[in-house]
Amino acid sequence: MSEIKKVKPSLPSGTRDFLPQEVAKRNYIFGIIKSVFEQYGFQQIETPVLENLSTLTGKYGEEGDQLLFKVLNSGDYLKDADAATLSNKDSKKLTAQIAERGLRYDLTVPLARYVVQHQNDLVFPFKRYHIAPVWRADRPQKGRYREFYQCDADIIGSNSLLNEVELTYILHEVFKKLNINVTIRFNHREILMRIAHIFYKKELESKSDTSLSKDDFYSEFIKALDKIDKVGVEGVNKEFADKGFDLSNLEFLWTFIKRMNEAKTVAEKYAIIKELLNASNVDFDWKAVYAGLDIFIEDLFEKFESLDNVKFDFTLARGLDYYTGTIWEVVSNDVKMGSIAAGGRYANLTEMFGGRDMSGVGISFGVERIYDIMEELKLFPQDALKTTKVLFVHFSEANRDFAFPLVQQLREANVSVELYPDKAKMEKQMKYANAKGIPYVVVIGDNEMQSGKLTVKDMRSGTQEEKTFAELLSFFTAKQ
Repeated sequence: MSEIKKVKPSLPSGTRDFLPQEVAKRNYIFGIIKSVFEQYGFQQIETPVLENLSTLTGKYGEEGDQLLFKVLNSGDYLKDADAATLSNKDSKKLTAQIAERGLRYDLTVPLARYVVQHQNDLVFPFKRYHIAPVWRADRPQKGRYREFYQCDADIIGSNSLLNEVELTYILHEVFKKLNINVTIRFNHREILMRIAHIFYKKELESKSDTSLSKDDFYSEFIKALDKIDKVGVEGVNKEFADKGFDLSNLEFLWTFIKRMNEAKTVAEKYAIIKELLNASNVDFDWKAVYAGLDIFIEDLFEKFESLDNVKFDFTLARGLDYYTGTIWEVVSNDVKMGSIAAGGRYANLTEMFGGRDMSGVGISFGVERIYDIMEELKLFPQDALKTTKVLFVHFSEANRDFAFPLVQQLREANVSVELYPDKAKMEKQMKYANAKGIPYVVVIGDNEMQSGKLTVKDMRSGTQEEKTFAELLSFFTAKQ
């Protein structure tokens, strides 16, 4: 038999193992998010971790497509590859020939595929939530991983802005229950598109040719503006300059943002928006836009008056191409990190899969960053660690065998109990209890077997007392 080659254990960059106490804390976060989702009538679904690349590509923009993890076809994946493509090292064309599937990038595009495939079995509006891992071939850094969980809630098949209101309240309620101090920023993609058109028109007037199509121009504008929180106005200006844009055409934008930030009321902000659009002489039917904004403001702004952490932010863009309406981003006020939740309305994802066009709107919680924030701020409550409540320890195998049926009776009463399995010194058994954070230890010795009085030690206070098993059962069931 050949010798097995030893390999140093390691993980792929951007992935992690989780210790039991970490899993318990993560489950605490999942539990709160799940409970709020279900309070609002969302039902859970599951989809495969693998999707056809034809499902995933073209939905996230060019940058998103580059971050997709592709999975090689089974068997001899090169047998059907074109020889010229191999010789030319055309990786993009080669990928299409050797990889038909990929790991899901998010949970929204798989949802659109799911809805089209199962539309005859679903009740609309369809309110679903999905808690599952996703994968992105991104550069790992603090709060950013290649494998991470998303917790999504989406509503498909309803245009009502009441959905946006409820989703915002879900964001507010979840972070309130997690005790994380956040700002919930929101905007409307339609406003951004109109402003992008103003910029586009100014570029045409000054250059006659932007070298970009209108749609590509809009996309580049939104991507650059979306980085303003990270790079500031100077950084955004540099990005625009690098793309060949005339920075003098952006003065209206920075003036507009300054005035919006200084505005104190919803009415003032709305008036500034209308003033800008009216002064811009853009060939759009602004009456229709105003009507949409009126509804947007009535259903969103006014209902948020009681939520002091909700803020309208014109600079919020959200990079994903499929958003068409309201967009959200949530950031921590106490820890410098990227967004910890986000979302938006999208109009035509189901249409991309051959289904009838159904509007959708959804939000997504970034559990990895939420976890890191809660760890840094020590926000996890002690009872979030779902550990064993009581450990039975013993001096001999006879003591252990005596304890076993008692342990089973406690388990039948839904008490989390362990019986130390090995014959070991009492010190070692106590260290085991301490290491696992087990709050109570029941000591079984010959005296306990004869008297029927069991010694119960509180590991936190160090106190101990004797109880009959009936008293013990009542004591632990009362603590659940």
